[in-house]
Amino acid sequence: MEFRTIVNIPKPQFEIAPHDEVLLVGSCFADSIGQRFREEGFPVTVNPFGTMYNPVSVLHTLEKMRDGENEKMRDSRTVLSSFKHVFLTLGTNHVYREKATGEIVDNCQKRPASLFTEEELTVEQCTHYLQRTVDVLCRENPSLNIVFTVSPIRYRKYGYHESQLSKATLLMAIDRLLKTEAELSNVNCQLSIHYFPAYEIMNDELRDYRFYAADMLHPSGQAVEYIWERLVDTYFSAEARQWLDDWRPVKQALAHRPFDAESEEYRAFMDKTMLKVEALRKKYPNFAGL
Repeated sequence: MEFRTIVNIPKPQFEIAPHDEVLLVGSCFADSIGQRFREEGFPVTVNPFGTMYNPVSVLHTLEKMRDGENEKMRDSRTVLSSFKHVFLTLGTNHVYREKATGEIVDNCQKRPASLFTEEELTVEQCTHYLQRTVDVLCRENPSLNIVFTVSPIRYRKYGYHESQLSKATLLMAIDRLLKTEAELSNVNCQLSIHYFPAYEIMNDELRDYRFYAADMLHPSGQAVEYIWERLVDTYFSAEARQWLDDWRPVKQALAHRPFDAESEEYRAFMDKTMLKVEALRKKYPNFAGL
C-alpha cells in the first residue's frame, strides 16, 4: 500500500559535477539549500546582496552582480560567467514601491511603511521580470544551467489563502517561462532551464506539521534535508554523489568537538583527518579546501 504521493522530477539535460561553482539567489529557502552546498564543499555564492523574495529583487541582484556593485566580489565580468549553475528561488509576488521614486525596492531598510506602497505582481509581470533575469544570465554565460524553484515557506502576514494565491502566481509565471524558453533572448543562447518542485515536495510528500519548524511556516531541518536529497538525486552526477560519500566521514571528523583539544589523542585524530583531506584534494583537484 502507498501512503503518500511522490513528486516526479524529470531529469534535466545537465548534471552538477564535483565542486562546480553554484550561485543561489532568492528567499531564505535559497539560504538553506546554499548552506547545504557549502557544507558539502562546493564553491557557492548565496544572496550576495541579501535575501530576495520576489522576481524583481532577484533580477536586481543579478544586475548588481553584472555591474560590479559588490566590492567584496571579483570583477563582475568574471563573476556571473564563472558559475555553471544558478538556482533562483522565488518566495512571493508581493513587492514594495517607494512613493518618492516610484521604484520597486529590495529592502525597506526599516523605514516607515508610509513611504511605500505594497503591490502584487501579475502572472504577466512576473514572467516579464523572469525573462529579463534569464537574459542577463544568458549574456554573461550562454551555456549556464538555471534552476527555478518556488519556496515552500508560507507567508502568514498575507493570510494563508493569499499566500497560496501568491505561490500560484509564481508557479504560473515559471511555467510560462519554461514553455517559451526558445524565445527568451535575441542572442545566441544555449541555456538549460529547469524547474525543481521544492514547493510541491513540501506540500505533497511532506504533508505533515512534523516537517515544519516551531513557527509552523518554515520547513524543519529534516524537511530541508529531504528536499536536499531529492535535489542531489535529480541534478548531481555519479561523480558528485561519490564525492558526497567520500567527503561525509571527513566532514563528520572535522565537526567533532573534543573534551580536550590539547590532548595527544585529539592531535593524532586531527593529523589523521588532515591526511584524509589531502587525499581528497588529490582525488578531486577542484576541491578548494576547507
